[in-house]
Amino acid sequence: MGVGLAADLVVIGAEAGGERALAGTSDAGRGAGLLAGALPGAWYDGVPESGRVALVPPDAGANEMLTAVQEAAGREGRFLVVCLLGRLVADPRLRRLALVTAGSTRDNAYRRGLAWDWVVSAMVHGNHAESLLLVDAVADREVYEALEREGGGAGPGELLDHSRVPLWGCVAPWSPGRRGRRTTPPGAPGSFAEGVVRVLQDGVAGLPAAVAPAHLHPAVCGHMGAQGRAGARLVVPAPGGRLLLRNPAALRGMLSGMSVSGELLAVLGRKGSPTRPPSA
Repeated sequence: MGVGLAADLVVIGAEAGGERALAGTSDAGRGAGLLAGALPGAWYDGVPESGRVALVPPDAGANEMLTAVQEAAGREGRFLVVCLLGRLVADPRLRRLALVTAGSTRDNAYRRGLAWDWVVSAMVHGNHAESLLLVDAVADREVYEALEREGGGAGPGELLDHSRVPLWGCVAPWSPGRRGRRTTPPGAPGSFAEGVVRVLQDGVAGLPAAVAPAHLHPAVCGHMGAQGRAGARLVVPAPGGRLLLRNPAALRGMLSGMSVSGELLAVLGRKGSPTRPPSA
């Protein structure tokens, strides 16, 4: 298989709606929009322009979401990055996961949701040289504890560790906010998704111009703050691989030692900042 130079990005921020039992997703669409604006143009290693982007509406159904992933995976390219933001639920046996979609209730959330293994399967059988699954999600206590369990047979935790689909992100137990304490919702200020966006905007001083997601992970966690990290499961891919991201701080560091005007530095800074998210 030949390797094209394009990057494919699919961003899904699924908002469950007003069902109280499925709370925690009201900012998922916001976070998806931020990622869709920041990631294009952040690719390194020869990917021209911004690549191909699909920003799925937050009220889309599971079929529309899966179709966006399958279509992107079916194209030939260098990188495939899929972002999932929202709430995770499990099947009654606590072995499979799904992203809750709009209009779901507590009783039908898993059946209506976007199955995690469908997404991973589409990515595994795609035509890209390398892939990454970026996740910012919450789950109720039962599902979260099932994710944390190791050994003892099949379980949803095994889905977070696929050898051909590296995972980068955060899954946190959802707390409704008793006594002033509240889990940071996916995509909200202080969330993992917003931390990624801020790091892509600002870069990390002391790192090279091209960095793997693993090298940016500590800075992303720093932007999340203690509340965003509290009790969360943070997952980082291995530092190897060819999927590299630009580090704007390295360019600014090089230019600061040269005779470059302040006006040019300001223009370069604006060029490196995300624009409005592209349409689907």
